[in-house]
Amino acid sequence: MELERVYLNLTIEIRSIITMYYFEFGKDYVFSGESHDFWEMVYVDKGEVEVIADTTSHTLKTGSLIFHKPNEFHSFTATHGRAPNVIVITFDCYSKAMEQFENKVFQLQDEERNLLAQIIEEGANTFVFPFKYPLTRKKNAEIGSEQLLKNYLEIFLILLLRKKTHQENNQSLSFLPKEKDEAQLVTAIIHFLEERLDAQITLTEISDEFHVAKTKLKDLFAKHTGKSIKEYFMRLKIDKAKVSIREDVHNFTEIAQRLGFSSVHYFSKAFKRVSGMSPSEYAKSVKARSRIEKVE
Repeated sequence: MELERVYLNLTIEIRSIITMYYFEFGKDYVFSGESHDFWEMVYVDKGEVEVIADTTSHTLKTGSLIFHKPNEFHSFTATHGRAPNVIVITFDCYSKAMEQFENKVFQLQDEERNLLAQIIEEGANTFVFPFKYPLTRKKNAEIGSEQLLKNYLEIFLILLLRKKTHQENNQSLSFLPKEKDEAQLVTAIIHFLEERLDAQITLTEISDEFHVAKTKLKDLFAKHTGKSIKEYFMRLKIDKAKVSIREDVHNFTEIAQRLGFSSVHYFSKAFKRVSGMSPSEYAKSVKARSRIEKVE
């Protein structure tokens, strides 16, 4: 017996990816601009940038994302002497629903930021990291990595479309109470850590602060971030150190002290363990990148 099929309607379908980047720019970075025949999305992970899209100016702060439609001229600059971290992904998509992203700026919430992190992580599973143009496939990529990357990106875009629709209809996104409470707790813990980058924080202190048992605390944090609290806290410190190096206001000893390291030696070891290079090597790479950008 021949059974009737229900063919699925696809709201958004990504045909191909052109570039993926996670940029750590200097405080004086200026991108003079370009236009191209594919979509580009720009997300500010840290810092602040001024974006020009055709003739419209947008100020994007941490957590902001903007879309550039095909053939739209766009440029951006770092602002207020702050060194920004920016995610840029470009792709081909001919779905009509993409029209709803034209001239739109989104402020991402935890769910969307986590999914964007998954996109970058799966991109690193798929292509040689750090990403370069053209993207180079990994010879030992995990099975289905390209399809997962495509799916994650499509899901991300669909969630943003739903968010836009709900906002226009004055509706709020619905979450299961438990999941919402857990996400809010983890967000609060992250803010607690971010405000104490100059100190050494113990699990006991966090447990006492939030009145949550240490075992539950560890499990919840790992579930929502994929990292232990100790790993996450150290990465926050090193990310802050990178910004300080790029802004070139403090020397390594001062940065180590401001981030609660007992010595510049321990700071250097931790920096290399997390980033794969020493603070001095990172500083040289930033200066070299700046020289190349000025030449281009």
